[in-house]
Amino acid sequence: MIDMHCHLDLYAEPQNVVNNCKEKEIYVLSVTTTPKAWSGTRMIVEGIDKIWTSLGLHPQLAHERYNELEIFDDILPDTTFIGEVGLDGGKNYRSHYKRQKEVFRHILMNVQRAGGRIMTIHSQHAASDVLDELADYPDAGIPILHWFTGNKYELKEAILQECWFSVGPAMLATQRGRELFINIPRDKIISETDGPFAMVNKKPLMPWDVDLVISAISKLWDESDKSVKEKISNNFSNLIKYSKKVMGAGVIFPRFEGGTRLK
Repeated sequence: MIDMHCHLDLYAEPQNVVNNCKEKEIYVLSVTTTPKAWSGTRMIVEGIDKIWTSLGLHPQLAHERYNELEIFDDILPDTTFIGEVGLDGGKNYRSHYKRQKEVFRHILMNVQRAGGRIMTIHSQHAASDVLDELADYPDAGIPILHWFTGNKYELKEAILQECWFSVGPAMLATQRGRELFINIPRDKIISETDGPFAMVNKKPLMPWDVDLVISAISKLWDESDKSVKEKISNNFSNLIKYSKKVMGAGVIFPRFEGGTRLK
């Protein structure tokens, strides 16, 4: 199982969640919302090679934490994954949109200078602007649009820009989410939960709840759960291998035992 977007440090008892992930042998990308959170979040998964810590500065916090960009730049050489970063054009954050753009551009510029990274990106109410910013930094790495909520035209543009998409149970619980999902190329889909923010039946999703998205995808694709798991595993394997080609040997990549070996 692969959870490509989860906030491990924000669960009520993060160490218990981490221990369960280790026991269940789940691959998890543990995203952070501020640069200051990165070190502490990495410590709770120390020694677990199937959980990786991503360096982020969430757009909803950009106006409060932009002064942590120097910390972001210092940590950048030590991580393969960037996230959660991006833009949020929702009504509660629109007044800070200019600052969000400044922060996102700084991140993309420095990630590009560093040779590129795998990026998990927030684009709520801001898909077009996120895609415009990505287009200005074509060598910033591999963008994964997390829980994509744009329209069909923005989805088409994202596909043309070779974005990937992480999809969770909450996205596929809505008709609109399902309609977007069926138009995403099957080889660009990765599973996620976005726990503990995302919920199902008013309960925070846990990393092992990626089983729920596997079941939902199997219905939409009319395939078995086993077949869907194999495809998601192959997608992640291909993502890592493609990223190695793009970013080169200077970046440390995670060990991944799943997927079909590429020649």
